Amino acid sequence: MKHSTTNQRTRLGRGPARRIGRTLALVLPVVLVLSGTLAVTRVNWSGTHSDSVLTASSTDVSSRAASRAPQDVLRDRLLLELQEKNPGVALTHLQEAVNDRPSLAKHCVSIARALGRAAVRVYGPTRAQSFARPVCDTSFASGVAATQL
Repeated sequence: MKHSTTNQRTRLGRGPARRIGRTLALVLPVVLVLSGTLAVTRVNWSGTHSDSVLTASSTDVSSRAASRAPQDVLRDRLLLELQEKNPGVALTHLQEAVNDRPSLAKHCVSIARALGRAAVRVYGPTRAQSFARPVCDTSFASGVAATQL
């Protein structure tokens, strides 16, 4: 008789624990999958800056701006100079920058074309063409001409 009482207690002790274990075994994976899915949907995957709780990268925006390539910095500076002064000044400074830093020579054509396209937007095609100079194999003029097509 003692033996049956022990079995009954053991079975009673296992009952609630087994039920809780089974419930957790079914519910826990569902909770983990849903929480992971919600976390992924909150991540900014587009690359544009937003104020979401989670972001795809943990790098600081100011450090990214500081680590920009020299040709990108030069192009932006010259485009601003083109708007504030004129394309002739920007082309002169482009030639000086390439002379000072020969590593920029491989980017000279693309920068000069960008200046040509920007000059057309600011000054119109006829006036923009008047600023053309033989900087980077006349890439400025080809940028102006490409915008007219």
